[in-house]
Amino acid sequence: MSYFKAINLVKRPSGGPITNDLFEVVSKEIPKLSQGEFLVKQNHLSLDPAMFGWMSPDTNSYIPPVALGDVMRSSGIGEVVESKHPDFKVGDRVTGLMGWQEYYLTDGQGMNKVEAPLPDEAILSIFALPGITATQGLFNIGKPKAGETIIITGAAGSVGSLVGQLAKADGLTVIGVVGTDEKADWIVNELGFDAAINYKSDNLAAQLEEIAPQGFDLYFENTGGPIQNLIIDRMNAHGRVIVCGMIADYSKAEPSPGPNWINVVKRRLTIQGFTMPDHFAEVPALLAKLTPYVTSGKIKYRAHVLEGLESSIDGLNLFFTGENKGKLIVKL
Repeated sequence: MSYFKAINLVKRPSGGPITNDLFEVVSKEIPKLSQGEFLVKQNHLSLDPAMFGWMSPDTNSYIPPVALGDVMRSSGIGEVVESKHPDFKVGDRVTGLMGWQEYYLTDGQGMNKVEAPLPDEAILSIFALPGITATQGLFNIGKPKAGETIIITGAAGSVGSLVGQLAKADGLTVIGVVGTDEKADWIVNELGFDAAINYKSDNLAAQLEEIAPQGFDLYFENTGGPIQNLIIDRMNAHGRVIVCGMIADYSKAEPSPGPNWINVVKRRLTIQGFTMPDHFAEVPALLAKLTPYVTSGKIKYRAHVLEGLESSIDGLNLFFTGENKGKLIVKL
């Protein structure tokens, strides 16, 4: 009889850092397959800011929270090691929501085969949730035009870094907001952003004026925080604000107040929030849009890889500290 390790969510976070007592590490017996099922050995799992919403008790959200006692939700990539499913054979690489566990039994719903001959880290960094999120938000919501200026918060993160590269490839001026000088250097000198601002530095309003005297046509929001108001103050008429995440507020019991509506009215801004579960049916089209940018060498990535399933717990806190460099991935 063989066993594997899994991590269940047993308590809801109440603000502040993620702690071990929110989870329980358990040993589970490797299941026997029924007809139409297959077993995946998960090799890498993805840590994403969306997990903070999945752990909350909020049932009035875009996806039900993880039930207490259930395996913590996450996407990952692995290899089929046993199959009684006609469409998935042993050796196939697959991605999907497999959770914080080493093995995953499935009937195939929500699972996708990986055909690209790329390493797991590249698949999770580009073609999984970050890539389809960036593509949906930028192109289908932002509707960018060559010559426009976009500002991206969380610009060195898994989504923001892709948004900036896609926008740059389509002829936009791209400004990134990051939390360290190293990240600023990376997005400008490696990814090709036109400029970067460290939100922890002084005189942010003056920096925004100097870097983008023409103002901003698009604002891709991943973080929230005080700079949000300064950016809205510099939006151009008929600008578009794409709201993807609020990582600065996820650890707070009370979120920070947002921008005043006066500037929204004066500048006739369009503001739209989005989440990817609304668009999972569009994933093939989103990947078809994204793939040519990747194959033509216009997209770079970097991954921050943690070792071992249990590193997932403290790894979530890297989103709050900003210490992660690139897409957060756990190697199992």
